Amino acid sequence: MSNDTVDTMSAERDSLKNEWRTLAIAGVLVGLIGILAVAFPFVTGLSVSLAIGALLVVGGIVHGVHAFTARGWRGSLWQLALAVVSVVAGIAVLAAPAVALLTLTIALVAYLLVDGIAELVLATRMPSSRSRTAVAVSGVVGLVLAALLWVGFPATAAWAIGLLVGVNLLVTGLSMVSVAMAARSTEDVTSPATEPRGT
Repeated sequence: MSNDTVDTMSAERDSLKNEWRTLAIAGVLVGLIGILAVAFPFVTGLSVSLAIGALLVVGGIVHGVHAFTARGWRGSLWQLALAVVSVVAGIAVLAAPAVALLTLTIALVAYLLVDGIAELVLATRMPSSRSRTAVAVSGVVGLVLAALLWVGFPATAAWAIGLLVGVNLLVTGLSMVSVAMAARSTEDVTSPATEPRGT
């Protein structure tokens, strides 16, 4: 391990020791937002749709600006086409976020289906071990979730995306608090050793 890597790691440790309170507060806030998202999944899903629509519009504007700076007419036409598609798609999402939520749910079902199949195929090629079982179970869970979402569609669109976003935020918040508490315990252990003798 190089000296630069060691210096970087120690700097990150020192930063965590000094800023664990800020990280803990941020983790609690993120976790609370996650709980609210889980409690109101439809509102969360609509918010995600609106955010995606806004990002598409902004991305389209960026492509439009880039179209006038690209070299050659082919590059300009390509950027202009991307700009038009992005802006139109973004406006469509912003105009009908509930419809976009349906599309996002279909995309989620497709992702879970493909991911589940891929994990099952991977598990068949792995040697027998606990990790192979874990990968296989993960694949089966993905397929089951995809099937449940598809069977309940379109009703599942009202809560699926929002619930997943909320759970993700909650887990992220808990992990941030966990890291902050670990940094705090390290600070508590090391602080007596740094005190001058005779105090």
